[in-house]
Amino acid sequence: EHEDTGLLLQALLEGQNYGAAAAEGTRCPSVSVSRNNPAKRDCLVVAVLCFGNFINFIDWFIVPGILLDIQKYFGLSDGKAGLLQTVFTLCYMLAAPIFGYLGDRYNRKIILGAGLFFWSGVTLGSSFITESHYRIFVLSRGLVGIGSASYSTIAPTIIADLFEEGKRTTVLSIFYIFIPVGSGCGYMLAAGMAKSTGDWHWAFRVTPCMGGLALLLLILLVPHRIQRRTAVHRALSISGTIQEADEKPDVHRAAKTTWCQDVGSLVQNCSFVCSSLGLTAMAFVTGALGMWMPLFLYRAQVVQGIVPPCLQESCNSSNSLIFGGITIGTGILGIIAGAEAARRLRKKNNKADPLICATSMFISALCLYIALMVAQTSILSTFIFIALGELFLSVNWAVVTDILLYVVTPRRQSTAIALQILVSHLLGDAGSPYLIGVISNAIQARNIPSLQWSFRSMQYSFVTCAFVGVFGGGFFLLTSFYIEEDRKEAQR
Repeated sequence: EHEDTGLLLQALLEGQNYGAAAAEGTRCPSVSVSRNNPAKRDCLVVAVLCFGNFINFIDWFIVPGILLDIQKYFGLSDGKAGLLQTVFTLCYMLAAPIFGYLGDRYNRKIILGAGLFFWSGVTLGSSFITESHYRIFVLSRGLVGIGSASYSTIAPTIIADLFEEGKRTTVLSIFYIFIPVGSGCGYMLAAGMAKSTGDWHWAFRVTPCMGGLALLLLILLVPHRIQRRTAVHRALSISGTIQEADEKPDVHRAAKTTWCQDVGSLVQNCSFVCSSLGLTAMAFVTGALGMWMPLFLYRAQVVQGIVPPCLQESCNSSNSLIFGGITIGTGILGIIAGAEAARRLRKKNNKADPLICATSMFISALCLYIALMVAQTSILSTFIFIALGELFLSVNWAVVTDILLYVVTPRRQSTAIALQILVSHLLGDAGSPYLIGVISNAIQARNIPSLQWSFRSMQYSFVTCAFVGVFGGGFFLLTSFYIEEDRKEAQR
């Protein structure tokens, strides 16, 4: 069977110059899920996946958007407040490898739909939890993280199957634009609903409705099976010997390996390991910023006398609205700029992708450090440097994913994404919100309680993120030494 496949691939490669007409004559018309207009079908699939990603990250950042209200409602310290996001991320990362395993072997549309339904239902249920049931609220955030993991693990692999490498970066950029857009809208939605209704619980009752719409679109517009793009599948499709890879499991049965073998192969891939560690540093910084930055800005304004301390029923949510807007704007601009820079510089340098990521991480760390240092004297300068820091962080989102997709063989991509999610969240944003909160608590405990030390405790704990950002840039720089060899190996 392997000899036949090798001969077929060789014949196809040798016959590439016979002309487009000959190639078209041997192509099986039933390869595409949509026989009439596969391009339109692919665009609809991407649109549905982007909408789901948008809702996913709204849910992710609803809690940080109304953290002041939640802290006061449950009577939480900084450490316990940070635990909410840490539990969410821990459950997210632990579920990711499971969904990666399932996504490489079973129907991905069913897994996506089940995850979407599950996390929307849990989010709705969490809006009815009372102040005496803090632990149940923590549990609900963990369950939402499990549902979110199904989406983040599998959706990018579907995009990778629909588009070749040239278009894939562009489409992935569009998909990942909805990370900052959804995150920013999470802050704004949460703050807006809390302000308009006077009850922060209503912030958790909007996204379930959006999730129901996304599930309906997923059922109606996404094909039940999407061809998995491996070299064997492309060759067999061109020769007209198969219709759908997923409809013929025996075609790729020989290529299947155990999960342990897949992980072992990925651990030996230096580009994958180093870029994943760089992404881990990114996750650490973004997790801490996402959870604590609106609260840090509020405390800086209190120290400067711009706003009074929060003593009323509903706290001032203007910082969440502003920070949400900054996240959306810098995220869109950063992802587009990163994709365009990668597209242009790849033509001149095969190591362009990791070098772009390294440079942006170094600049982002510097901007974040400056923002922290000027926070007590100039809130406007703080907003400017935070925006610049987020801008350069966002440059990396689509580029890092594209690195993974071309240094890892297609049949291991779901597992690779799941493993990357596990590592980046375990060592990154799973711990950073809680760690920042614990450091802040420790600093406050050693000093006389005051508004000044409430601000400084958060300021000093945030400095950790700037140093982690520098380490992240170093890991991306290290990736550039291995990327050419690992890319050739994956293609081979």
